[in-house]
Amino acid sequence: MAGVEITPLCDAVGPMGPPIRKPLPEMFPGSSFGPDEEWVLHFHCYLLRAGGRTVLVDTGIGGADSPATWAPLPGRLGAELAAAGVAPADVDVVVVTHLHSDHAGGCVVDGAPAYPNARYVLQRAEVEWASGPVRERIIAPLGESLDVIDGDAEAVPGVRVLHAPGHTPGHQCVAVGDVLISGDLLHHPAQLADLSIRYVYDEDPDLAVRTRRNLLARTAVLAPAHFPQPFIALRN
Repeated sequence: MAGVEITPLCDAVGPMGPPIRKPLPEMFPGSSFGPDEEWVLHFHCYLLRAGGRTVLVDTGIGGADSPATWAPLPGRLGAELAAAGVAPADVDVVVVTHLHSDHAGGCVVDGAPAYPNARYVLQRAEVEWASGPVRERIIAPLGESLDVIDGDAEAVPGVRVLHAPGHTPGHQCVAVGDVLISGDLLHHPAQLADLSIRYVYDEDPDLAVRTRRNLLARTAVLAPAHFPQPFIALRN
């Protein structure tokens, strides 16, 4: 979209670890995976520059002490931001698509917000759903930096947050025109060919399918979290 620059940031690349990996042929029917083949994930965050404001979508895996112990540790988001010319203090808004540790693990550093001048945008449904280490290690330290919203909202002019439940109750995506930064709206390219394919870690698989169909019907370019490519053209 004119006036909004979108930069993909690769936080990590690595296989789904054995503690949470499920048999891939059963999870994604029709995919090219063999029964013993690893599923290698890319972990993308996105940097948006819009009207002089700097927005970060997701904070990645985090440091060596991250709760995302199943993912490649530590994440390299800090280096990716530095390469883009952005320091943590430069970030005005952090949109956290959801509170799974590979998307929110970098929200907090040493018990304080990692982006000290930013407001952290989360859905109320997600905050209320969070429990245990996520609530203790992410929600609580954010304190007054937390910006809790209900449903769709404008993060900054030209950047909209869309409530997209199913994967988690308060999962949200970010729309910039007809570009959709999709978080975990979908996980594998096989789901683009068949939007009805469920993912084993969706909290509400049926709702996730309905949400996916609704949002992708109005999306021209997809910016997924876990595909190898940071941008996928869905239509001209």
